[in-house]
Amino acid sequence: MPHSTIITMHAMTMTPTKYLGVTEPELIATGAIWTAREIEQQPQLLQQTHALVARLHAEIQAFAAPLINNPAARVILTGAGSSSYIGQCVAPLLDRQLAARVDAVPTTDIVCAPHLYLDPQQPLLLVSFGRSGNSPESLAAVELAESLVHEVRHLVVICNAAGALGSVPVAEAMTLLMPAETHDAGFAMTSSFSCMMYAVVAALLPAGTMDGRIGAIADATERVIGESLPLLHALALGQYDRVVYLGSGALQGLAREASLKLGELTNGAVATCFDSPLGFRHGPKTFITGRTLVMVFVSNDELTRRYDLDLVDELRRDGCAARIVEVSAQPRAASGADGIAVPAMADAVDLDLLWPYVAIAQIHAFLRARAMGVDPDNPNPAGVVNRVVQGVRLYVSNA
Repeated sequence: MPHSTIITMHAMTMTPTKYLGVTEPELIATGAIWTAREIEQQPQLLQQTHALVARLHAEIQAFAAPLINNPAARVILTGAGSSSYIGQCVAPLLDRQLAARVDAVPTTDIVCAPHLYLDPQQPLLLVSFGRSGNSPESLAAVELAESLVHEVRHLVVICNAAGALGSVPVAEAMTLLMPAETHDAGFAMTSSFSCMMYAVVAALLPAGTMDGRIGAIADATERVIGESLPLLHALALGQYDRVVYLGSGALQGLAREASLKLGELTNGAVATCFDSPLGFRHGPKTFITGRTLVMVFVSNDELTRRYDLDLVDELRRDGCAARIVEVSAQPRAASGADGIAVPAMADAVDLDLLWPYVAIAQIHAFLRARAMGVDPDNPNPAGVVNRVVQGVRLYVSNA
């Protein structure tokens, strides 16, 4: 992918613009400019996304209400890769707020086994996420739902105005087009992930639910991007060949996205895994070696937090991992240099922590890629994996 040749200079000082602490000329020269910009722009784009959804909220609710307010109906949040992890982060939380059942089911599961996931008799709102809107599985999942489910509506959340997903010919569909800047040019999804995740929450919850929270979410995300850089730089320079991400509840979906982001941006050079802190003891703990970094996204829920911190303390007593880092909005003095604090969010619900927490994971992956000499904007130049997946052969269902 060609790199931008535009260098922005401050008129008075002629100091090169910096993203994630690195000057723009250096980022351009090392194939990192798009990813750095797209991580750093998230606080502003979250605010833009909130304003966009607020303007359209009544229209979205009118479209979705017959299903989200129906206890007999189902909402499926779907996508492939990072787009599917959006659903895994927010489905449990939306399920507690909406009358309909809410599940996260990847398009890759729907396409290969549609009759396991699509009930012809159950009314369905299929919410499809797409950065490009051109993934073959996303298009196929919409077509399968349309052909198999008797009553179905499609809410498409997309970042690319030209994406095919936004114009699939179905009877009942609404497209929510994100701000143009969310259509990430970098290889890995960053601002597209965070903004589509915010959009679906703000769109499906009652009007005004996020009005008093978006400011704190955006501010915390902006502050943590700047304040976490020194520790994340140090972690990126560490000789860790394995990284474990752990989170409970909605934060387990975030841990999965963090694991993917590091794998993508380092071109698979760092082995990763994810789990919940409680689940990690049941076998996956054997993944830890003396060169393993463990990053735990700590819940603000009083009960859940106890389980998270018990596992952190256990791992530190074990002494088997190279380093255990707590990411927390309620930092403990005992964590010292092994803690990343999210400011001014001590009283926030876990949903609101998703955005500053994911920014930390993205920065860590970005900095580790650069430390390893990998270009974050194009980490796999051989084209074995691509920004939009290729090589998918679709088959016709026999039903």
